[in-house]
Amino acid sequence: MEHGLFMVEGYKSVLEFINSSYQVDAIYHTASFDPKMLKLSRNINLCEISVTDMEKISSLKTPQEISATVRIPSWPVLNNAKLQKKFTIVLDGIQDPGNMGTIIRTADWFGIAQIICSADTVDVYNAKVVQASMGSLSRINVYYADLASVLPNLGLPVFGAMLNGENIYKTNFGQQGLIVMGNEGSGIRPEIARLVTAAVTIPRKGEAESLNVAIATALFCSEISRNSQNKVGGQ
Repeated sequence: MEHGLFMVEGYKSVLEFINSSYQVDAIYHTASFDPKMLKLSRNINLCEISVTDMEKISSLKTPQEISATVRIPSWPVLNNAKLQKKFTIVLDGIQDPGNMGTIIRTADWFGIAQIICSADTVDVYNAKVVQASMGSLSRINVYYADLASVLPNLGLPVFGAMLNGENIYKTNFGQQGLIVMGNEGSGIRPEIARLVTAAVTIPRKGEAESLNVAIATALFCSEISRNSQNKVGGQ
């Protein structure tokens, strides 16, 4: 990333970025891959390389036949208007790249287009994050901000995933809000927890000590989606 580029690997993910607003710098492929499959509509450098060279540049144990370098865009400016009448995921100190990528993919599945991250959350252009997002990063706006100063100014309900809160299946999420998910080990930090207007808990039935943050995020997104559909159906 020192050259302002990040790596995307695999046909489906590369295609997602080609068809997005991101600028693809170059595409690298082995002789066994037919670049005509990409149906390129813009001027992108195509480079055929050996399987050995693909193994050198790949971050995967089993490299794909195609990869691409994509330009890192300037960080988007948080626009309050884009958050109104919608739900936005807020990540407080997420460290694991796999969790981050899965959360991005989950947000994309449920139609949540905005994620706000604390400054110490893992870099969204980390190779493992990009890989785990499976192309969904091309459609999600990710912002990094000082949560303690930003959240109070957004004027939205703040739902926090916490151990001692209202049962998620009985929570009225309304039609907009911020969904705060905390660090894998320590949860939501105290200064952010104080900003939460509604603590929400996924009730535990078994003996597991905790729930993976990406799984928890998926459950929140699913329940919010179900609530919204029920409200529309009831009108």
